[in-house]
Amino acid sequence: MSDLICVGSIAGSYGVRGEVRLKSYCAIPEDIEAYSPLTDESGAERYPLVLTRPIKNGFAARMGGVETKEEADALKGLRLFARRAQLPSLPDDEFYHTDLIGLEVYDTGGTLLGRVKSVQNHGAADLLELHGPGMKATVLLPFTRDAVPTVDLDTGRIIADPPEGLI
Repeated sequence: MSDLICVGSIAGSYGVRGEVRLKSYCAIPEDIEAYSPLTDESGAERYPLVLTRPIKNGFAARMGGVETKEEADALKGLRLFARRAQLPSLPDDEFYHTDLIGLEVYDTGGTLLGRVKSVQNHGAADLLELHGPGMKATVLLPFTRDAVPTVDLDTGRIIADPPEGLI
């Protein structure tokens, strides 16, 4: 498990005074401000962050050291990370997406189905995108207690009981 967890990204500049368009990946979007200062993926650069107002698809925000529209534009696409210790601990049946990506997925009989490529959510529920050697295309496995009864982060395994015909 990585010490850094992606909590948001910069979508570009907002206005002409150095504000940025911020997308928050937090369960409660406003909580991203509480994890400031955020870092880049390497953890080397630090970015103090203050939300200024909600806007369509996110927030307008001020970042330390960013004073002009050009400086804000230069940050477009930057993924922002918080240290795991800054984030709240989760109940036993909840997981950070970053902890699930890369885990091996086995069926209830012990056969390797594949590996988690990504975690997606299109509105109804989370889906685990699986890929593996026996699959012609990626498979989207519902991340429900019925379809995924066991997630063992210590051993890096997920036990799945996929719906009939899915795999």
